[in-house]
Amino acid sequence: MRDMLGREEVVTVEKALELIFKNCSPALIPEVKIKIEGFYQRILSRDICSPEDLPQFARSTVDGFAVDSSDTFGAAEGLPSYLNIAGEILMGEEPSLEIKKGTAAKIATGGMLPKGADAVVMIEHVQQADKKSLRLETEMIEVMKPAAPGENVIQAGEDVRKGDLILKKGHRLRPQDAAALAGIGITEIFVYEKPIVSIISTGDEIVPAGSRLKPGQVRDINSFNLAGLIAEAGGNPVKQGIFSDEYAVIRNIVEKSLEDSSIVLISGGSSVGTKDMTAKIINDIGKPGTLFHGVSIKPGKPMIGGIVNNKPIFGLPGHPAAITVCFEQFIEPVLRKLTGLSENKFRGRKPTVTAKMAKNVASSSGREDHIRVALEERGSEIWANPILGKSGLITTLVKADGIVVIPLRKLGIEQGEIVEVRLF
Repeated sequence: MRDMLGREEVVTVEKALELIFKNCSPALIPEVKIKIEGFYQRILSRDICSPEDLPQFARSTVDGFAVDSSDTFGAAEGLPSYLNIAGEILMGEEPSLEIKKGTAAKIATGGMLPKGADAVVMIEHVQQADKKSLRLETEMIEVMKPAAPGENVIQAGEDVRKGDLILKKGHRLRPQDAAALAGIGITEIFVYEKPIVSIISTGDEIVPAGSRLKPGQVRDINSFNLAGLIAEAGGNPVKQGIFSDEYAVIRNIVEKSLEDSSIVLISGGSSVGTKDMTAKIINDIGKPGTLFHGVSIKPGKPMIGGIVNNKPIFGLPGHPAAITVCFEQFIEPVLRKLTGLSENKFRGRKPTVTAKMAKNVASSSGREDHIRVALEERGSEIWANPILGKSGLITTLVKADGIVVIPLRKLGIEQGEIVEVRLF
């Protein structure tokens, strides 16, 4: 059975991904040692265990006075506990003084707890005793609220114990992860190399973005969109250039790209026509070749997917909106796996928000529709306004905040219906 484009019947998104993963067994991903300054969104290639306790000493979490908590039991505003001031704890130094019964020491946030102290009374719960009226020989404080043992103190090793597993292999590093590594003295880490993704732009009408246009020409915009999407997904985008719609030319650059790339993307040349050669080139270069040509999705129906020498090759439609949808549906899941991201994360979904659809949107059964929407706050509610327009219009993506997916068997979405918006 053939579809209206003249190809074999299109496959579902799920079937297309199944074909790619079934026929592609990624080779061992190389690793590299880097400074943690270059950590962001890199994928760990080894487990990291702590070489030490964090913190290495008990320290105060507030400004106040280090005390023996038993000296404060029963303290109240009407009946305060009186404690002699033994001195002040200096920051960045080990205290030389010791807290004995009936004494306290001034301490700042982060200060090391002195010997004999097991709690810190907040400065707000303490006032200076009137030395003159009380005829005191030494400086004293009045504690007006009791402190429990361990109150306002982070104990040694409370955050991390020596030998604890801090981060697992396959974890994508975030700012807080780098902070934790710095805290335990780790400044170099092993991460996976970013997979190289080659971008091949095709079309006799395509010219570089900085070119002055002649009649019939359009500037290359898809390579910029793809490069950003690849970088966000953890890959290293490499623009190979713009190539004419000639079999020998495109085949030559595809073969060269396969030599040092993990994935090859061909922008344009996926729709059926006199110059449609992408599927043939994939088949001619190697096995198993083209796995699917046409997917039940809008925009992006002419999508091509194949494997050559264990490396995925995708033929993308030329329309900008279709580029984004196809990348997120087909290429991103494959790319994330090739980055070394742990199995339970690389299939994870993008952030979503629940909204009400602002207008009726029709769809055809048997096709997964991806509707671009702009979000709008109306009082306490969020509404999703459909951005209507052809998939060849880049501004429909610029104006949109995300996408609402209409499933295969659903005939549309009614105004006011609750929808899930996948945010860009």
